Amino acid sequence: MLQTFVHYGIHFIGPLIVALLCFKKHWKFALIIMLSTMLIDLDHLLATPMFDPNRCSINFHPLHSYYAIGVYILLTFIKKTRILGIGCVIHIIADAADCLMM
Repeated sequence: MLQTFVHYGIHFIGPLIVALLCFKKHWKFALIIMLSTMLIDLDHLLATPMFDPNRCSINFHPLHSYYAIGVYILLTFIKKTRILGIGCVIHIIADAADCLMM
């Protein structure tokens, strides 16, 4: 129960806090972009089984690989992709927290 609360708390509350604190004028736009980064979970469709509660997604799924994480971090340094990059990094932090709590 705590693991689920932490995981989804980071997924939803994390972007909200970042949007409100860092993107005050356009917080709604920033929030929508950051929440849309949950689409990187579409790579779970490539796994068999699709969902395994005992599997850590970090470095298992292609969009959760260390290479992809490096790209997400680089995106945070480019002004035009910063919000997208932050959203992806928050997503990875949520998944990493989930892995640590297994």
